[in-house]
Amino acid sequence: MAKLFSSKEAKKLVERHQKLLDRLEAGGRITENYVKVIQDATNRLVADETLRVLKTVPIEEINRDKRGIKTKPLRDCGYETVADIAASSVYEIALVRGISEDTAYTIHRIVRDIVSSAQKTIKIRLNLDKKTPESTRIVIAVVQYDRSVLIEKACRSLITANDGMISDAIDNLDCAANGLKWLLSFGAGKQRAIEAYEQLKVLLEGEYGQNVQRALTEVEELENVSDIQAWEEFERYPVRFFNILESVVPGLLGNDDSVYGLPENLVREIQDECFFPEGLLCELRRYQEWGVKYILHQGRALLGDEMGLGKTVQAIATMVSLKNTNATHFVVVCPASVITNWCREIGQKSKLRVTKVHGARREAALVSWVKLGGVAVTTYETTAYFVLGNDFKFSLMVVDEAHYIKNAKAQRSINVRKLCEHTERLLFMTGTALENNVDEMVSLIQILRPDIFLSIRGISFMAAAQQFREQIAPVYYRRKREDVLTELPELVESREWCMLLKEEEEIYKRTLLSKNYQAIRQVSWNAGNLRYSSKARRMLELVAEAKAENRKVIVFSYFLNTIRGVCEILGNQCMNPINGSLSPQRRQEIIDEFNMAPAGTVLAAQIQSGGTGLNIQSASMVIICEPQLKPSIENQAISRAYRMGQTRNVLVYRLLCDNTVDEKVTEILDQKQKIFDAFADKSVAAQESIEVDDKTFGDIIKAEIERINAEEQVG
Repeated sequence: MAKLFSSKEAKKLVERHQKLLDRLEAGGRITENYVKVIQDATNRLVADETLRVLKTVPIEEINRDKRGIKTKPLRDCGYETVADIAASSVYEIALVRGISEDTAYTIHRIVRDIVSSAQKTIKIRLNLDKKTPESTRIVIAVVQYDRSVLIEKACRSLITANDGMISDAIDNLDCAANGLKWLLSFGAGKQRAIEAYEQLKVLLEGEYGQNVQRALTEVEELENVSDIQAWEEFERYPVRFFNILESVVPGLLGNDDSVYGLPENLVREIQDECFFPEGLLCELRRYQEWGVKYILHQGRALLGDEMGLGKTVQAIATMVSLKNTNATHFVVVCPASVITNWCREIGQKSKLRVTKVHGARREAALVSWVKLGGVAVTTYETTAYFVLGNDFKFSLMVVDEAHYIKNAKAQRSINVRKLCEHTERLLFMTGTALENNVDEMVSLIQILRPDIFLSIRGISFMAAAQQFREQIAPVYYRRKREDVLTELPELVESREWCMLLKEEEEIYKRTLLSKNYQAIRQVSWNAGNLRYSSKARRMLELVAEAKAENRKVIVFSYFLNTIRGVCEILGNQCMNPINGSLSPQRRQEIIDEFNMAPAGTVLAAQIQSGGTGLNIQSASMVIICEPQLKPSIENQAISRAYRMGQTRNVLVYRLLCDNTVDEKVTEILDQKQKIFDAFADKSVAAQESIEVDDKTFGDIIKAEIERINAEEQVG
């Protein structure tokens, strides 16, 4: 039987396949290489930072425990800091006149202990505004690792799918690669060899060969990740970066202890709790996933994490996990000021169905939720209209800002308790430090866990004591920012969607018809009485939370009328405002007064004047009253607080109203930003180009008028 290829060609084909398999095998183990790269990069940074610290420690520190070590001879020989000693060998230390060999060994051991202690204090800080060669190496290594995980998976998949077939074909082709073997082979063997040759050739020329080449090219490109690419990815996916670092180098960020004071037996049980994130559209930090497991395991819990740690996303992740175990119905009870925000967060961060049970159509919405399932988002007041059958049960009820029901005799508390009878699991959430108000904590624990309430009723006065904390650990879980986000400071941005009240809707419609651009932009703030403004209400809630968290607040608005309104509703809590008419000197005087003011103080400023040229690091919460037509103005304003010298997370809240020009402006700017991120040169000048111009805003107004007219005709 004649073959249409030579032995040399057969041998070459086998060698090509074998070489590709070997490279795929290496690609299937590539992640472990980049684990080491990350570890090496972080070790170098820790070593550099440790050296920097040791250079500040005087040589006399080695004699702190009065060991009788003479440090003067060391100083006389040029040893001034512990870093100098750490860089020397025992032999070099022993050469110092007056230092014996035994003493040299003692000094070396003491310094080694000091170095070890210093290393434990070093925590990684990745800062876009403070890029160093060391931190850049880490960022590049994390990108390489992250990409390598997918590449490794692809390589292994190619091997698994084709290895057996290729191995058999190579074995069958063996006789054709050797002239003598071919002559001695029988017809069947020769036929198998010919078929194997064609099979191996088709594989290389077909989809398999293309996929292999793609995977191997990606392996090679891993070494070409630039510092610009790496930092851009860090900016887009910081959560992923920190999760990888926590996983690869436990303890590097200083938050390896995810239990945060829980009893050991409870920790072991929570560690074994299963979390099913399929359908969750965002990535959780390690501490957030632990919080979800705590909630799932305990069933009835009070989550008291500080502001900015993501209580909402933990609640959403809990619902997602329960849905993946066949749960169908969930309820979220929240203040009216954040109901829209809850609906948006659930829609953006999960695949859960969301139903807003509120307003004129609440009964129909409730019926729809009962029938179709998903998450019913409602307000404290609307719980009075929840009429459910005695046998109807839902899987989880989330009560946001749970301190709202601290008064058991209040009607909303009664309504919420009644609704609790229908739920299997119950999650209360509050960012208020309940340790400072034990009575509120105890009243909430009474609803959640009557058994624990009975055990702490007589010792609540010992709230600060370990015994009390251990007693409430199964029901109350609170993390502080410094416990879990040690890479601080961090910028935490949030869109706070408010729902127009009836009076505001009428004002909004009239303002639209006036076609007064400036007035239209002041959505909600142009309500006759700001106490009936949805944005003003939300601002007051945020300011109250800031005060509880020992924060100061900056409130920015483009409009002087809004700034006056903010000052009026806040009263003495608000400083003299900053506007364009003030001299630079007077502006600085106000800033100095603000820096000296107590927590909870608010500084209101026109964003055009207060947003540039001032350093206001004493504030760690920024509230922006309306979307700016040029986002660069917002960014400049935020940078007044979020800059070098800031020691706390900066929380940024953008107040927006649903179904208004706020929503349209935000959507257009988001689209422009996506295009910018994909194609534009990320310079300051380029960023300035993103805006909503007068024509576009005019189109928005026209579309809004048409929408409202259409709705009124239908109504």
